[in-house]
Amino acid sequence: MTLGGFLPVLKRELFAFFVTPLAWVLVTAFLVVQGMHFVLLVSHFADEPQIASDQTPLQAFFGNTVILYLVLFLLVPPITMRLFAEERRSGTIETLMTAPVSTAAVVLAKYASALLTYAAMWAPTALYLVILSRTGEIDPRVAASSYLGVMVVGSAYLALGLLMSALTRSQFLALVGTALVILVLFILGVGEFVAREGTTLHDVCAYVSVWAHMTDFASGVVDSRRLVFYATLTALGLFGTVRVVDAWRWG
Repeated sequence: MTLGGFLPVLKRELFAFFVTPLAWVLVTAFLVVQGMHFVLLVSHFADEPQIASDQTPLQAFFGNTVILYLVLFLLVPPITMRLFAEERRSGTIETLMTAPVSTAAVVLAKYASALLTYAAMWAPTALYLVILSRTGEIDPRVAASSYLGVMVVGSAYLALGLLMSALTRSQFLALVGTALVILVLFILGVGEFVAREGTTLHDVCAYVSVWAHMTDFASGVVDSRRLVFYATLTALGLFGTVRVVDAWRWG
């Protein structure tokens, strides 16, 4: 992959996404839901200050409510569903594949566009830190690790979504496939609270539990095992996508 091949595809993908109504619907819905989530949490902490000894609003926002996981479940599939599926359905992918750009460059550019979009959606939530800092102290390390957690989890889910999009010509099937993969990972992680401690099943569930992972990140704990897990998921998703694209690119 050359940089000259990567950047034009990246710009093309970003432009193609943000000229569609879907992009602005997703951005608006995301910010509305997160805004309501933040307001409800702050109100809850204000009404029941005794819970502050257990956790902070920042910890609750990033790790201890189901809203975060619901947002990931509803946000990632629509971002990735069109990346390959729609181009294959419409036939525009053939033009892209005949250009002097490697398969890896195409895959990485599409993935980078999805990751930048995802990061851009989260960027306005940094204003919540400003609001909280006016009423109390914010630990910069906790804030940084919380956003790191959101990004590494999102990067893995986006890579898996990209793979699902490459496997089908249907945006709907790509969306459903990505949602199912995320749901399976979440349910498997919930098994940590069901399986008996000390068993292999409990250890496996704890290792893949996004709830446990985000709780750690939201507490300022950056465990290298978490980073390795999501880096592995991301690498597998991207590697699988390159192989799939190569398979139908060369017949």
